[in-house]
Amino acid sequence: VKAGAQIKYSAVDTLGAKSHAYIKRYAQTARDAKIDWAIGELNDGNVILDLDTYLNGDGSESQVQIVGISTGKQIQGIDSKVVNRGNHSVGNILQHGVILDRATLTFNGIGLIEKYAKGADAQQESRVLMLSEKARGDANPILLIEEFEVTAGHAASVGQVDEEQLYYLMSRGLSREAAEYLVVRGFLGPVIVQMPSAEIRRQLVEIIDRKLSGLEGSQED
Repeated sequence: VKAGAQIKYSAVDTLGAKSHAYIKRYAQTARDAKIDWAIGELNDGNVILDLDTYLNGDGSESQVQIVGISTGKQIQGIDSKVVNRGNHSVGNILQHGVILDRATLTFNGIGLIEKYAKGADAQQESRVLMLSEKARGDANPILLIEEFEVTAGHAASVGQVDEEQLYYLMSRGLSREAAEYLVVRGFLGPVIVQMPSAEIRRQLVEIIDRKLSGLEGSQED
């Protein structure tokens, strides 16, 4: 991304159940440039995504927003890396994922502030919600700091759906399926609403609704 330029990159990946894919996305920024990523990993097959952003220029910036859903027996791994090289560069990673059935989803958030990147800021949040006891999820926040005068932070969580929250919704007349659907939509909502493209938001909601349709029936024994 050239000096002073701005790019908003949006994509929704929906590879089929027989897919075994490695996806690589990469960007580097010059002075005062900005790139925002809005990605939906809503595949049915086994997928690894590597998303790398190098903030080379002073004052450059990147916002990374990712939503992922794993179902059936699929395995997905999402590695998001932002490298701060420029002074006062800013990198933020926000990724939320949901796992059903026997599926696996792993988030690796990597923030690297290199030496001499004074005033740089690296933040990340990775959260995984599991709707099955046989689901496997992981969220690994990795911060590598080589400079003193910087700001950095991370948050990560992996957990089962809150039964008390479901009980509350069901006590209001909702089925368990409908309650789980609302919990999932609420969990993914903070990421979806921040995505800059209205068309991408529409696609995400449409595909998420399809993947979550019949939640109770989709859970494997």
